[in-house]
Amino acid sequence: MASLTVWRFPTPEGAQDALEVLKDLQRQELITVRDGAVVSWPEGRKKPKTKQLTNLTGLGAIGGTFWGLLLGMIFFVPLLGMAVGAATGAVSGHFTHVGIDDEFIQEVREKVTPGTSALFLLTAHAVLDKVAPAFQGQHAELIQTNLSAEQEKLLRETFAEEE
Repeated sequence: MASLTVWRFPTPEGAQDALEVLKDLQRQELITVRDGAVVSWPEGRKKPKTKQLTNLTGLGAIGGTFWGLLLGMIFFVPLLGMAVGAATGAVSGHFTHVGIDDEFIQEVREKVTPGTSALFLLTAHAVLDKVAPAFQGQHAELIQTNLSAEQEKLLRETFAEEE
């Protein structure tokens, strides 16, 4: 079973700094990172900076389309308002089918705000009793949704990028 997890950090640099912890966990085979993105939101900015992870993921990465749509739904749609509301309904429906519901999106939207950062990860085979403590020293807060095998398959079919 795959998990889509969001680790929220209380500083704009926290998520980027946590990548070293993540690399170490992966080297120890305590987690398999399939794909991910870093969001950094410096204080005073209207919107966050986003960056897809490329150096931690291997085969099976979903690609930029998924992250662009998900991060857009969370951070940029509220800025655009009703003008794009109708179009986002269809995108929101795709996310719901793959286990990412409106409640998850709203929770992330409320917690990842100016002055914070977040690490978005699609992972598998996480040894939770080892992974969670590794991030404790970084004052991370975990927001998580689990994906069933069927939801992960649908996610890959929907958002996989052709080579």
